[in-house]
Amino acid sequence: MNRLQQRFDIAVFFGPRGHRSRMRPLPIWWCGLLLLLSATAAVAWESADDSGALLGGYGQSLPGWGETTERVQTIDLVPRYRHLAVDGLGAGWFRGAHSVLVEMPVHLVTSPDLSAMVGINFLACYTFTADQVWQPYLLGGGGPVYSFADIPGMGARWNGNYQFGLGLEHPLAATRSLLMELRYHHISNGGSEAPNDPLNSIKFLVGFTF
Repeated sequence: MNRLQQRFDIAVFFGPRGHRSRMRPLPIWWCGLLLLLSATAAVAWESADDSGALLGGYGQSLPGWGETTERVQTIDLVPRYRHLAVDGLGAGWFRGAHSVLVEMPVHLVTSPDLSAMVGINFLACYTFTADQVWQPYLLGGGGPVYSFADIPGMGARWNGNYQFGLGLEHPLAATRSLLMELRYHHISNGGSEAPNDPLNSIKFLVGFTF
Protein backbone atom coordinates (compact mmCIF):
# COMPACT_ATOMS: atom_id res chain seq x y z
CA MET A 1 0.00 0.00 0.00
CA ASN A 2 2.85 2.41 0.87
CA ARG A 3 4.59 1.68 -2.46
CA LEU A 4 1.34 2.37 -4.34
CA GLN A 5 0.91 5.67 -2.48
CA GLN A 6 4.50 6.67 -3.33
CA ARG A 7 3.88 5.98 -7.03
CA PHE A 8 0.70 8.09 -6.90
CA ASP A 9 2.54 11.00 -5.25
CA ILE A 10 5.31 10.86 -7.87
CA ALA A 11 2.76 10.77 -10.71
CA VAL A 12 0.93 13.83 -9.35
CA PHE A 13 4.15 15.83 -8.87
CA PHE A 14 5.97 14.94 -12.06
CA GLY A 15 3.04 14.40 -14.42
CA PRO A 16 2.05 11.36 -16.43
CA ARG A 17 5.31 11.27 -18.41
CA GLY A 18 7.70 12.16 -15.63
CA HIS A 19 8.30 15.72 -16.83
CA ARG A 20 8.55 17.82 -13.73
CA SER A 21 8.46 21.06 -15.71
CA ARG A 22 4.82 20.40 -16.76
CA MET A 23 3.62 21.07 -13.23
CA ARG A 24 5.92 23.90 -12.17
CA PRO A 25 3.66 26.83 -13.12
CA LEU A 26 0.62 25.53 -11.24
CA PRO A 27 1.77 26.40 -7.70
CA ILE A 28 2.11 30.05 -8.80
CA TRP A 29 -1.68 30.38 -9.09
CA TRP A 30 -2.28 28.82 -5.70
CA CYS A 31 0.53 30.72 -3.94
CA GLY A 32 -0.88 34.04 -5.10
CA LEU A 33 -4.39 33.03 -4.11
CA LEU A 34 -3.28 31.82 -0.67
CA LEU A 35 -1.34 35.02 -0.04
CA LEU A 36 -4.39 37.12 -0.86
CA LEU A 37 -6.70 35.00 1.28
CA SER A 38 -4.20 35.09 4.17
CA ALA A 39 -4.02 38.87 3.98
CA THR A 40 -7.82 39.03 4.05
CA ALA A 41 -8.07 36.68 7.02
CA ALA A 42 -5.55 38.80 8.92
CA VAL A 43 -7.96 41.77 8.85
CA ALA A 44 -10.88 41.80 11.29
CA TRP A 45 -14.01 41.05 9.25
CA GLU A 46 -16.30 44.05 9.64
CA SER A 47 -18.95 44.10 6.92
CA ALA A 48 -20.72 47.40 7.70
CA ASP A 49 -18.98 49.19 4.81
CA ASP A 50 -19.06 46.30 2.33
CA SER A 51 -20.89 46.65 -0.97
CA GLY A 52 -21.84 44.87 -4.16
CA ALA A 53 -21.46 45.83 -7.80
CA LEU A 54 -22.47 44.61 -11.22
CA LEU A 55 -20.27 45.32 -14.23
CA GLY A 56 -20.62 44.51 -17.91
CA GLY A 57 -18.38 45.04 -20.88
CA TYR A 58 -16.38 43.68 -23.76
CA GLY A 59 -13.06 41.85 -24.05
CA GLN A 60 -10.80 40.75 -26.87
CA SER A 61 -7.57 38.76 -27.01
CA LEU A 62 -4.86 40.12 -29.26
CA PRO A 63 -2.98 37.64 -31.50
CA GLY A 64 0.75 38.30 -31.39
CA TRP A 65 0.66 39.61 -27.83
CA GLY A 66 2.95 37.17 -26.08
CA GLU A 67 2.09 33.66 -27.27
CA THR A 68 -1.55 34.43 -28.05
CA THR A 69 -2.55 33.07 -31.46
CA GLU A 70 -6.35 33.27 -31.43
CA ARG A 71 -8.64 36.31 -31.45
CA VAL A 72 -11.30 35.55 -28.84
CA GLN A 73 -14.10 38.07 -28.29
CA THR A 74 -16.27 38.06 -25.18
CA ILE A 75 -19.18 39.90 -23.65
CA ASP A 76 -18.50 40.02 -19.91
CA LEU A 77 -20.89 40.06 -16.95
CA VAL A 78 -19.16 40.48 -13.58
CA PRO A 79 -21.01 40.36 -10.23
CA ARG A 80 -18.73 41.62 -7.44
CA TYR A 81 -18.59 41.66 -3.66
CA ARG A 82 -16.32 44.31 -2.13
CA HIS A 83 -14.96 44.02 1.41
CA LEU A 84 -13.39 47.19 2.80
CA ALA A 85 -10.31 45.93 4.64
CA VAL A 86 -8.49 49.13 5.70
CA ASP A 87 -9.64 52.73 5.33
CA GLY A 88 -7.79 56.01 5.87
CA LEU A 89 -4.42 54.90 4.51
CA GLY A 90 -1.80 57.49 3.55
CA ALA A 91 -2.19 61.25 3.36
CA GLY A 92 -2.62 63.93 0.72
CA TRP A 93 -3.17 62.67 -2.84
CA PHE A 94 -2.10 59.16 -1.75
CA ARG A 95 -4.89 58.90 0.85
CA GLY A 96 -7.03 55.86 0.17
CA ALA A 97 -8.59 52.56 1.14
CA HIS A 98 -7.61 48.92 0.64
CA SER A 99 -10.37 46.49 -0.35
CA VAL A 100 -10.69 42.82 -1.25
CA LEU A 101 -12.91 42.02 -4.25
CA VAL A 102 -14.55 38.66 -4.91
CA GLU A 103 -15.98 38.28 -8.41
CA MET A 104 -17.84 35.52 -10.27
CA PRO A 105 -17.43 36.55 -13.92
CA VAL A 106 -19.31 35.06 -16.86
CA HIS A 107 -17.55 35.53 -20.19
CA LEU A 108 -19.93 34.95 -23.11
CA VAL A 109 -17.68 33.93 -26.01
CA THR A 110 -18.93 35.29 -29.34
CA SER A 111 -15.92 34.34 -31.51
CA PRO A 112 -14.46 31.94 -32.60
CA ASP A 113 -17.04 29.77 -30.78
CA LEU A 114 -20.45 30.66 -29.36
CA SER A 115 -20.15 29.48 -25.78
CA ALA A 116 -19.01 30.68 -22.35
CA MET A 117 -16.29 30.72 -19.71
CA VAL A 118 -16.97 31.08 -15.98
CA GLY A 119 -14.69 31.62 -13.02
CA ILE A 120 -14.02 33.23 -9.68
CA ASN A 121 -11.60 36.08 -9.01
CA PHE A 122 -9.93 37.23 -5.80
CA LEU A 123 -8.58 40.75 -6.28
CA ALA A 124 -6.80 43.31 -4.16
CA CYS A 125 -7.88 46.91 -4.76
CA TYR A 126 -6.52 50.29 -3.67
CA THR A 127 -8.83 53.30 -4.10
CA PHE A 128 -7.50 56.87 -3.98
CA THR A 129 -10.11 58.77 -1.94
CA ALA A 130 -8.59 62.28 -1.74
CA ASP A 131 -11.08 63.54 -4.35
CA GLN A 132 -14.72 63.02 -3.40
CA VAL A 133 -16.00 63.23 -7.00
CA TRP A 134 -13.57 61.12 -9.06
CA GLN A 135 -11.76 58.30 -7.26
CA PRO A 136 -9.23 56.27 -9.30
CA TYR A 137 -8.31 52.77 -8.17
CA LEU A 138 -5.88 49.97 -8.97
CA LEU A 139 -6.73 46.27 -8.81
CA GLY A 140 -5.02 42.95 -9.39
CA GLY A 141 -5.38 39.25 -8.66
CA GLY A 142 -6.81 36.14 -10.28
CA GLY A 143 -8.39 32.74 -9.84
CA PRO A 144 -9.64 29.61 -11.65
CA VAL A 145 -11.55 29.67 -14.96
CA TYR A 146 -13.59 26.90 -16.59
CA SER A 147 -14.10 27.08 -20.35
CA PHE A 148 -17.08 25.54 -22.12
CA ALA A 149 -15.86 27.06 -25.40
CA ASP A 150 -13.84 25.16 -27.99
CA ILE A 151 -11.02 27.61 -28.60
CA PRO A 152 -8.06 26.46 -30.73
CA GLY A 153 -4.87 26.31 -28.69
CA MET A 154 -6.57 25.87 -25.31
CA GLY A 155 -5.76 22.32 -24.27
CA ALA A 156 -7.70 22.23 -20.99
CA ARG A 157 -11.14 23.05 -19.68
CA TRP A 158 -9.79 24.15 -16.30
CA ASN A 159 -7.45 27.12 -16.50
CA GLY A 160 -6.13 29.90 -14.32
CA ASN A 161 -6.25 33.62 -14.87
CA TYR A 162 -4.46 36.65 -13.56
CA GLN A 163 -5.32 40.24 -14.28
CA PHE A 164 -4.58 43.78 -13.28
CA GLY A 165 -6.05 47.11 -14.24
CA LEU A 166 -7.19 50.56 -13.31
CA GLY A 167 -10.60 52.06 -12.75
CA LEU A 168 -12.50 55.20 -11.90
CA GLU A 169 -15.32 55.48 -9.38
CA HIS A 170 -17.79 58.38 -9.49
CA PRO A 171 -20.27 58.58 -6.58
CA LEU A 172 -23.85 59.19 -7.72
CA ALA A 173 -25.70 58.85 -4.41
CA ALA A 174 -25.08 57.73 -0.85
CA THR A 175 -25.00 54.05 -1.77
CA ARG A 176 -24.42 54.05 -5.53
CA SER A 177 -21.43 54.83 -7.72
CA LEU A 178 -20.53 54.59 -11.38
CA LEU A 179 -17.55 52.32 -12.14
CA MET A 180 -15.37 52.31 -15.26
CA GLU A 181 -12.47 49.88 -15.69
CA LEU A 182 -9.72 48.89 -18.11
CA ARG A 183 -8.05 45.52 -17.46
CA TYR A 184 -5.28 43.31 -18.80
CA HIS A 185 -6.50 39.69 -18.60
CA HIS A 186 -4.44 36.49 -19.04
CA ILE A 187 -5.81 32.94 -19.23
CA SER A 188 -3.74 29.75 -19.54
CA ASN A 189 -3.56 26.27 -18.02
CA GLY A 190 -0.07 26.78 -16.54
CA GLY A 191 1.46 24.08 -18.73
CA SER A 192 -0.63 21.29 -17.23
CA GLU A 193 -1.97 20.31 -20.67
CA ALA A 194 -0.86 20.74 -24.27
CA PRO A 195 -1.41 22.81 -26.28
CA ASN A 196 -1.31 25.83 -23.97
CA ASP A 197 -1.72 28.94 -26.10
CA PRO A 198 -2.59 31.70 -23.60
CA LEU A 199 -5.22 34.36 -24.11
CA ASN A 200 -3.83 37.84 -23.46
CA SER A 201 -6.78 40.21 -23.56
CA ILE A 202 -7.90 43.75 -22.93
CA LYS A 203 -11.27 44.25 -21.21
CA PHE A 204 -13.43 47.36 -20.86
CA LEU A 205 -16.05 47.26 -18.09
CA VAL A 206 -18.73 49.67 -16.85
CA GLY A 207 -21.05 49.15 -13.90
CA PHE A 208 -22.70 50.37 -10.72
CA THR A 209 -22.29 49.70 -7.02
CA PHE A 210 -25.24 48.94 -4.78
